[in-house]
Amino acid sequence: MTELAELIKGSKNTVFFGGAGVSTESGIPDFRGAGGIYTKKYGTLSPEEIISGGFFARDPETFFDYYRTHLVFPDAKPNRAHRALASLEAAGMLACVVTQNIDSLHAAAGSRRVIELHGTTARNYCVRCKRQFGIEAVTESRGVPRCPDCGGIVRPDVTLYDEALPEGAFEAAAEATARAELMIVGGTSLSVYPAASLVRYFSGRDLVIINYTETHADRLASLVIHGSVGDALGDAARELLPDFE
Repeated sequence: MTELAELIKGSKNTVFFGGAGVSTESGIPDFRGAGGIYTKKYGTLSPEEIISGGFFARDPETFFDYYRTHLVFPDAKPNRAHRALASLEAAGMLACVVTQNIDSLHAAAGSRRVIELHGTTARNYCVRCKRQFGIEAVTESRGVPRCPDCGGIVRPDVTLYDEALPEGAFEAAAEATARAELMIVGGTSLSVYPAASLVRYFSGRDLVIINYTETHADRLASLVIHGSVGDALGDAARELLPDFE
């Protein structure tokens, strides 16, 4: 962690790119791990099928039944990784966070520059009139949530399978990555595309990988930490910022 702290201290432009492993310490399951979302079938239906754009259009009631149970965690709180990243940004040591997660915990921790590649459960909108709603429009409703103005379906502003990423999100992430001197990748197996291809845009000095398992980018990294993202970032932040707990 001392080596990680030194890399952060010596970088004028650091970007963090994170995946599901960043939020597992907040009690949010990952996708591919034991007990992950991919293990939560709905009868004979696979999670990949249910949380797709095509399935949402065909059977929104089943979609929302599954979505509320397995993808929305309104009571989850930021963990040490989220807090460390927010503190590093506030101290001028982190340019931005790029995340594949949809839980908005980076923003809740205080991060200001967050690029959400797959959207967020915190935002919802009417598919007909485009009125915006908070997460309670889904969590406090039953069945298919409807817009009180026009009766249209209120859907989460997240990227479902077979849907394109939010307009401009990947481009902004690629630009931030290309400018970075240091890129820290945490809590992702780098197997979900196009997000995983962000590493290809990095041409800076040092790449750091923090993940429990190996990734295809480990061989390119200056530093590889096989362990907890919260421990790694939290311990590094504590060395750099005396007031960080």
